[in-house]
Amino acid sequence: MASLTSITLNQSSSSPLGSLASKHCHHNQNSCWVTAVGSVRSSSSASTRQRFSSQGLRIRSAATKQAKTPAEEDWKTKRELLLQKKVRSVDVKEALRLQKENNFVILDVRPEAEFREAHPAGAINVQIYRLIKEWTAWDIARRAAFAFFGIFAGTEENPEFISSVESQLDKKAKIIVACAAGGTMKPTQNLPEGQQSRSLIAAYLLVLNGYTNVFHLDGGLYAWFKEELPSVAEEEE
Repeated sequence: MASLTSITLNQSSSSPLGSLASKHCHHNQNSCWVTAVGSVRSSSSASTRQRFSSQGLRIRSAATKQAKTPAEEDWKTKRELLLQKKVRSVDVKEALRLQKENNFVILDVRPEAEFREAHPAGAINVQIYRLIKEWTAWDIARRAAFAFFGIFAGTEENPEFISSVESQLDKKAKIIVACAAGGTMKPTQNLPEGQQSRSLIAAYLLVLNGYTNVFHLDGGLYAWFKEELPSVAEEEE
């Protein structure tokens, strides 16, 4: 369990920390905090409060972070299981062939709004992250943290992801998981363990929950649209 300190800017536009802090912001799907000017992650000292208050920042203690979920496991752990379960990446043209000839389903895990704008014909949408919906102390703290950096549509893990998939696809369904960018499990010189993505996180959750025919879209839907493969918008369906 980790504590979070809520950090908000005062109305004054002359604060020199606004631009500095924005350059040192770390985001994951559940948190956003500042590491500029020392560590501001969790501090209750009067001197720290006074120092930042004088610079245009107001710091308040906030709620306790919830326990780690499977989606928040280290990428190394996820990658090892994906390789162990032989989750294979396929390029967009191979994905289209598998969809047409072998009854594969493209599972688009992007937010609903992005799916409605454009998606592969025949794809289904179950978003793996959604807009923050709840109003617990922790959720309010996260909203404040996102808002501090000008993000007013902060996201959280969708707790209904697996149940939503299960309502549409059985455990033996042949699934190609897709997101915008794709990510990769292939090692490179700069990324020896590849690069995590929403689709790879979703694939990890699927195999954890008993799905046995899970594939991953290499290059993501960016590559699909670039190749001008069949796609539709919701209003066209």
